[in-house]
Amino acid sequence: MKRSKTPPLVAASSRGAWPMIGALVRAYPGRSAAALSAVFVAGLLDGLGLSMLLSMLAVATDGDTADPSLPEQVALRVAATLGLQPTAPVLLSLATVLIGLKAVLSLLANRQVGYAVAHIATDLRLALIRAVMGARWKYYLQQSVGRLSNAVATEAQRASEAFQYSAEMSAMLLNSMIYMVIALTISWQAGVAAVVAGGLMLTVLQTLIRSSRRAGQYQTRLLGTLLSAISGQLAAAKPLKAMAREDHVDALLSDQTRQLRRALRRQVISKEALTALQEPLLAIMVGIGFFLSLVVLKMPLAAVLVMLFLLARVVSYLSKGQRAFQQVVVRESAYWSLIDSIEDARAQSEPRGGTWTVQLNESIRFDAVRFSHGDGRAILDQTSFEVPARALTVIVGPSGAGKTTLLDLVVGLLQPESGHILIDGVSLAELDLRQWRRQIGYVPQDSVMVNESVAYNLSLGETDLSEDDLREALRSADALDFVEAMSDGLQTRVGEGGSRLSGGQRQRLAIARALVHKPRLLILDEATSSLDAEAQAAVVETVSHLKGRLTMLAVAHQGQLLGAADHVYRLAEGHMVLQPQPRVAGDVVVDD
Repeated sequence: MKRSKTPPLVAASSRGAWPMIGALVRAYPGRSAAALSAVFVAGLLDGLGLSMLLSMLAVATDGDTADPSLPEQVALRVAATLGLQPTAPVLLSLATVLIGLKAVLSLLANRQVGYAVAHIATDLRLALIRAVMGARWKYYLQQSVGRLSNAVATEAQRASEAFQYSAEMSAMLLNSMIYMVIALTISWQAGVAAVVAGGLMLTVLQTLIRSSRRAGQYQTRLLGTLLSAISGQLAAAKPLKAMAREDHVDALLSDQTRQLRRALRRQVISKEALTALQEPLLAIMVGIGFFLSLVVLKMPLAAVLVMLFLLARVVSYLSKGQRAFQQVVVRESAYWSLIDSIEDARAQSEPRGGTWTVQLNESIRFDAVRFSHGDGRAILDQTSFEVPARALTVIVGPSGAGKTTLLDLVVGLLQPESGHILIDGVSLAELDLRQWRRQIGYVPQDSVMVNESVAYNLSLGETDLSEDDLREALRSADALDFVEAMSDGLQTRVGEGGSRLSGGQRQRLAIARALVHKPRLLILDEATSSLDAEAQAAVVETVSHLKGRLTMLAVAHQGQLLGAADHVYRLAEGHMVLQPQPRVAGDVVVDD
């Protein structure tokens, strides 16, 4: 799998728009160089085309080219090199061709920039997803799903757009420099005046750039908070509606939405104020330039008109560059927020473990394992017990005893503080963790189903699985019959969250999904606790059919699953005790 690019980490003290631009250019040097080269050559062609127009104007007005300016000299030399007479029609035709070539190169440059923007957004998204999925489980539990969704959907896009506006700014600066050089060759006094005027304009309007930066930072923070709140509230939509608490959601989200609106308004005000102020300043500078060139420097009218055109283009390009830079600073906070998220996740990268591989032919054994969540209360306190291979072992105990934590230790999501977890006699710490997890099928209490086909919910989009693989998994989970009875079989959509399925059907599909890769260990985490007696019986029957074919480790409170167990352990106060085989009446465990 190709690793996505991410720009190098920049120290927090040196962060800003320019360090961000530098990091993006270093991460994508080829496309950046191609785009800038095309922009530079396009600017040169534009300047050369303008020189042709200047020469054409001189020829058309007085026909005297005895004392041409430097741009005119260049234009005449190009015409001579091509073996053409420097007549007005010829020079106009050459100018038209050069300006057309400039347009083509600008298109190529914009295409490179567009490709780079798409690559940056994709690479940043993939880098964040891979960093988060590769982080320790404790880190993942601390993250907000809404915040991560915002980073993937919004911050990555805004960060990539910063590169687009950076390229636009670079193009404007290059073009302004080319026109400035041409202006200096005609009149160095007027050229210097244009440089000073442009610098003053940029300085005067810099306050609006700073205002845009603050608005962008505020927007980034609010978007993360808002989407976190939205995802949390929508996840609890059913109980909120059932209790008529929609007004609470409306009040919470409306307040945050209004704050976001204010941030966006400040951003819009800064943007429009910059545009509105640049236009009158540009007009004032053109008027002053016209007066100085014509009255003070006593330049010919034709030369004055050309100079005014050049100076207006210089200041116009500078103003456009400043507007592009404003858009860069609005988006820089999204870029740095995303980079921080990536680096934080990578700093919590999960260890890959050792190099040993096992096939779980014997047992899973806890040997004097101790684990706590850091609050001083031991979830497991020097606990020792064994889960035999190809048997169904069920863990029971009161809520909060640590049954799910025990499963997380078996999977390797958590590591014991002391003691060992042995798989076929090999410590889990010495195993290749990915190879071990690929032998595990996991069925949670609430199996997530997306509004796609049965086939997609089984394969989760993995293309290596054939239809025969899916049917075999369904058959093993006693789910093939009811799937084939559906209107479209494997292609039947299950509804959002599996709403078109019964609870028992959802769990049997979840078991089929866990079995599709032919695991050696099947983990059932409260897989029947939310089901009614009939659905429990169907799932327990499925589990009973799997006994002897693979190792099964289940967590349960009570219910029919205990009656099918080969071994039942009770976890309480950090200790594991082997229970006598229970008797089950209905769906309730009866202690002897």
